[in-house]
Amino acid sequence: MSLLGQAALAMWWDMAPEVRPEFEDWHSHEHFPERMSVPGFLRGTRWTSASESPGIFVLYELAAHETLSSPAYVARLNAPTPWSTKMMPHHRNMVRAQCHVLESAGSSVARHMLTVRFSAPAAAAGDVQARLKTFIGALVSRPGLTGAHVLRHRAPELALTTEQKIRPVPDAAADWVFLVCGYDVTVLTGVVTSSMSEELSSAGVAPGYASGLYSLSHSATPRDVG
Repeated sequence: MSLLGQAALAMWWDMAPEVRPEFEDWHSHEHFPERMSVPGFLRGTRWTSASESPGIFVLYELAAHETLSSPAYVARLNAPTPWSTKMMPHHRNMVRAQCHVLESAGSSVARHMLTVRFSAPAAAAGDVQARLKTFIGALVSRPGLTGAHVLRHRAPELALTTEQKIRPVPDAAADWVFLVCGYDVTVLTGVVTSSMSEELSSAGVAPGYASGLYSLSHSATPRDVG
């Protein structure tokens, strides 16, 4: 697979503009190194909205889904640093997807990332995955695009963590996640406005999915920050 590992943690939220400079400092210089020190965390990338919205998207690539419930990771979640405790309440409208990587092709880091979140009936899961597998095979060779990935959320059985408790509202979740990365914003936008819509509709997915376009802000592996 092109994503590093067999699992991923995908998160979306927004933040007030006046908090953004400190957030980026904290996230780059404390939070990423902390997360990358957890065994099983292979790479983290942070993206910011390519539009005027205050949206942020973060993707952690993981060795296995069990990393999300590992003692080392849970210990971090339940013992946030003072700086983390200060910043967590500023994460607004948090959506977290703790995912298995179902399909992955091409690269996972590029100038821009299109994210699509949607739900599908359990009975349609096989059809959704099969259609998207074929779809991403065609996408990755398209001019302007470099990679595409299909993730599906499955929450580990964990009690509410300290980090979750200090955020202002409970985290929402995403059922399915479709990611497309590339270097041409126009081509990425076209994926969700035309061909992506047709694929989801054909698989029985109801309208109402959430999409966003983001630009790369920072990327790190354990070796980069160790």
